[in-house]
Amino acid sequence: MQLRSLGQSPLKVSPLCLGGNVFGWTADEKTSFSLLDAWLDAGFNFVDTADVYSRWAPGHAGGESETVIGKWLRQGGGRRERVVIATKVGLDMGEGRTGLKPARIREAVEASLRRLQVDCIDLYQAHKDDEDTPLEETLEAFGALVKEGKVRAIGASNYSAARLAQALEASQRLGLPRYESLQPLYNLYDRAVFERELQPLCRQHGVGVMSFYALAAGFLTGKYRSPADAAKSPRGANTTAKYLNERGLRILAALDEVAGRIGSTPGQVAIAWVMAQPGLTAPIASASSLAQLQELVAAARLQLDTEALQALDAASRET
Repeated sequence: MQLRSLGQSPLKVSPLCLGGNVFGWTADEKTSFSLLDAWLDAGFNFVDTADVYSRWAPGHAGGESETVIGKWLRQGGGRRERVVIATKVGLDMGEGRTGLKPARIREAVEASLRRLQVDCIDLYQAHKDDEDTPLEETLEAFGALVKEGKVRAIGASNYSAARLAQALEASQRLGLPRYESLQPLYNLYDRAVFERELQPLCRQHGVGVMSFYALAAGFLTGKYRSPADAAKSPRGANTTAKYLNERGLRILAALDEVAGRIGSTPGQVAIAWVMAQPGLTAPIASASSLAQLQELVAAARLQLDTEALQALDAASRET
């Protein structure tokens, strides 16, 4: 995957991105450091976070993940040169700090740079579309950061196809840096919205795709197969409501069959399926333990054959 920006050389990133939402939350600082080191040691270089991670946790204010990454980078050893850091702005940080108005972007990027302890963010992304702010204003604010050398490339997350198309047109018309990447929800279960509109648009314009929830909040690992299983997890209620149905169980059965045939695990197969889809360049997945990280590494190296891809496609198609 390559991410471009005006006057900058392309960013070359690994085909799987490590999600940083767990750093400083379900993975403490020591564990987070070991995960990041193991990620680099395995030959991967892409890490995604956001200023708002992990504001949802009791006692957290946001910025915890970026702070952990910054402390890890401060250890030296060539870490900064070996890693591509992506972060995001736009979700509610409290006290009116939300959205994509130029003043908010300026305030947020300076805070992220301090927490990350870097001079430049490799990929700075709009976390969510802000329809109350003209796209031109947001893009001009991002463009100023690129010009100042504080950001190398920009991206978008959770944008509709219509708004992404408008943003791409505005960048071209105004001669501004464009969104070089998109973060959409996409996995074996959540397929329709991305495949119908966003996938063809991104492929047409060469926009990189860093999909999130590749494992559908853990459901596609196979650990939630009944309401009783789901009840053991904090995210269990949502899992039961959304995924534990006839189609979800059909997908799990197909994952079990493919995993058994090729000597893998359902979670590895689910990630490998996403990576094999046209236009998908670096799906995002998180790990809160070294064992989980090794699952991600194995998934990234798994090549599914035609039989497996066809079986998974048939099982996950919406009827």
